[in-house]
Amino acid sequence: MKTLKLILLALCAVLAASCYKEQGDRFFKLTNKSGMEVTVTNYGGRITSIVVPGRDGIARDVVLGFDKVEDYYPENNQSDFGAAIGRYANRINQGRFTLDGVTYDLPKNNFGHCLHGGPTGWQYQPYKVVEADARHIKLRMDSPDGDNNFPGAVTAFVTYTLTDDNRIDIAYEAVSTAPTIINMTNHSYFNLAGNPAEHSICDDILYINASQYTPVDSTYMTTGEILPVAGTPMDFTTPHKIGDHITEFDFVQLKNGNGYDHNWVLDTGGSLDVVAAEVYCEETGIDLKVYTDEPGIQVYTGNFLDGTVTGKYGMVYNQRTGICLETQHYPDSPNKPEWPSVVLRPGETYHSHCIFAFSVK
Repeated sequence: MKTLKLILLALCAVLAASCYKEQGDRFFKLTNKSGMEVTVTNYGGRITSIVVPGRDGIARDVVLGFDKVEDYYPENNQSDFGAAIGRYANRINQGRFTLDGVTYDLPKNNFGHCLHGGPTGWQYQPYKVVEADARHIKLRMDSPDGDNNFPGAVTAFVTYTLTDDNRIDIAYEAVSTAPTIINMTNHSYFNLAGNPAEHSICDDILYINASQYTPVDSTYMTTGEILPVAGTPMDFTTPHKIGDHITEFDFVQLKNGNGYDHNWVLDTGGSLDVVAAEVYCEETGIDLKVYTDEPGIQVYTGNFLDGTVTGKYGMVYNQRTGICLETQHYPDSPNKPEWPSVVLRPGETYHSHCIFAFSVK
C-alpha cells in the first residue's frame, strides 16, 4: 500500500509538471518515508513549507511563508520567503560593477545598493518546471540579456531533492551567453519551533563554522575587510543562544545590522561533508545542519520583521521569528577582486550546492 501511494504521488507530480503551462504558478509537494514533507512553488523557486517531526513525534512546519501562491506576488507581499535568489544573492555596492572593462549599472533597491538581483530578481519571476515527482523538483530560469541590467542571457536550474534521512539537497547550475556574474542561494526563514507567533529564534542555539566574517557599514554593505570573530558577539564557533548578544549595539556591527545580518567566511574548505552552520531548538528538539560548497554564509535573524506581515495559519511574523542561512559567495564580490570570483563565462557552468539536514536531538 505504501509503495502504491508513493507511485500515485509521483504520477500526480509528473502530471502537474506537464500541465504547468495551463496551471501557471502552483505548489508541488515532496515526501519521504520518514514522514517529512517539503512544498515548493515554481513562482520564485520558493520553498513554502517544511514539515518535520519533532521530539514528541508531532510534525511542524518550520519555515515562514504564505498559504497561497498569489500571496508571494510583490503586489501582495514584498518578501523573499523561501526563494531561489538570482542572479546575484545579497548586495552589490551602489548597484554597479565592472566586468572586462565594461561598467554595468543595476537597479538600486536597498539603501542605494542592488539587493538580490534587483526589484524583479528571480524570486519575483516564475521558474519553469522541468521535472517533478514525489522526491524532487527541477526548475529552470531563462533570464534574458539585460535582465535587471545584468549582461548575458542566462539559463539556470535549481533542483530540490528530499532524501529519506530528512535532507533537502539543493543543487544550482547556470550557463551564460556572455560574461556575467552569478551568486544563487535559498532564502528560507526557519523557525524550528514551528510557532513563529510565540517563539523567537533568539532562544535557539546557533553554531557557525567560521573564524572570520565580513563587516558592513550602516547601509549593510561589506567594507572589504575580513575580521576575526574571536572576542566579539560574532563568535559562534562555540554554540550558544542567538539572543545572547544580539542587542549589544555598543558593538558597531550589531548596530549596523540591527542584529545579525552578516556574511561569515566559512572554515569548511568547500566540503559538503563538514557542517557549515547548525541551529537547534530546545523546545522541539529539531536540529538543522547546513552543508555547502560555498565559501560564505549570510546569517540573517529576521531583524526587519515587524508584525505587519501575516503568514501561514494566520500567524503574525514579529521581529526575529525566523533565521535565514544563505549559502553564498561574499556580498559585493564583483567589486572586490581579492575575494572568490563570481564571474561566469560562456562555455563554463556555474555550480553551487547546499544541504539542509534535519534531525531530532
